[in-house]
Amino acid sequence: MLPKYKEKRTQEKFVIEILPNWHPIFVHFTIALFGTSGLFFLASAAFSGKRWAGSLQIAAYWNLWLGAFFTILTIGAGFYAYGTVAHDEVSHGAMTNHRNWAVPTALVWWGLALWAAWMHRQERRVAPAFLAVLVVGLGMLAITGFKGGNLVFRHGLGVQSLPTIETNDEAPAHTNQKKAPHNQSHDADGHAH
Repeated sequence: MLPKYKEKRTQEKFVIEILPNWHPIFVHFTIALFGTSGLFFLASAAFSGKRWAGSLQIAAYWNLWLGAFFTILTIGAGFYAYGTVAHDEVSHGAMTNHRNWAVPTALVWWGLALWAAWMHRQERRVAPAFLAVLVVGLGMLAITGFKGGNLVFRHGLGVQSLPTIETNDEAPAHTNQKKAPHNQSHDADGHAH
């Protein structure tokens, strides 16, 4: 038998009440657009002799510029989260570390966006130095994203608690174990739910 979830029914809530911080939404656009841009620039350079390489490069430019725009929203929402999300001292250190990676990463990508705009306007080929900085930017983006994910999945920042689950004596549909009492550990690291 599937578990039944109890939920408190309240008046219609506005999205801002349900999700008071928009950083987790905007950051996905930033990562996806910059990541796609980077891959398209590198593919365009690797296959420069192909007819479709020019199309990849145009797509790379647009993804880069859209990513730069969304990064303004991402950084703004990130600073808002930094000042408003409930956290302890250990989490604060992790938040500061993430912020200290996010700001330079954004600056590198904004620099790449301006550089790309200049190259495009001057009708210049993508320089090898641009591609080198792009690879560094992709690495920084990956590290910053990892550190942000760590805030959620390791420190539990910005998440609400799970709904209360009612079960009978049978195991929930997704496991072969009986439900452990609330204060009993079930993970190897002793973590209790």
